[in-house]
Amino acid sequence: MAAARLVVLVSGSGTNLQALLDAISEDPQYGAEIVAVGADRDEIAGLERAERAGLPTFVCKVKEYDSRDAWDAALADAVSAYEPDLVVSAGFMKIVGKEFLARFGGRFVNTHPALLPSFPGAHGVRDALAYGAKVTGCTVHFVDDGVDTGPIIAQGVVAVRDEDDEAALHERIKEVERQLLVDVVGRLARNGYSIEGRKVHVGEHGHR
Repeated sequence: MAAARLVVLVSGSGTNLQALLDAISEDPQYGAEIVAVGADRDEIAGLERAERAGLPTFVCKVKEYDSRDAWDAALADAVSAYEPDLVVSAGFMKIVGKEFLARFGGRFVNTHPALLPSFPGAHGVRDALAYGAKVTGCTVHFVDDGVDTGPIIAQGVVAVRDEDDEAALHERIKEVERQLLVDVVGRLARNGYSIEGRKVHVGEHGHR
């Protein structure tokens, strides 16, 4: 079976992108290849990682379009050009819109630094700490039109320590998140999957 085609979207350092690149280069049976990397800003480490790996890149900046919808459509067009099987948000900090989801709904994988449905939104780590949660973690999920509400694929648990501040806790979550994302993308690519309501089934009767 041909390797699944991945387009990876980044906004910053690209450490999750690097983890995917490393997994693909180290494991001939990983089952996926990155065909392009997109970003919403220039001159970020994530794009430099892609260029070092010899991958095509593209940038879609919100401010260069008349409306958020126009940006969303342009991003969807840019991604579509590479005919991906899966689109992976590796720290992509923009919320996509209707046009993007119309084309890539059920194929757009994202991570969140909390155990959804607890602590959705931009401050999942801070919110879990403030709430006094004893465990938190990360979630890999498909994106839908809500904020961190799409079907959950996998979760990883991270204990909250008494001495944790937001930075320390987030760093431990990121380590688990990188490994979980690599594991999930590989399994989706190799085994296929299906989505029934809120349940994601990997393998068996899955598709790609």
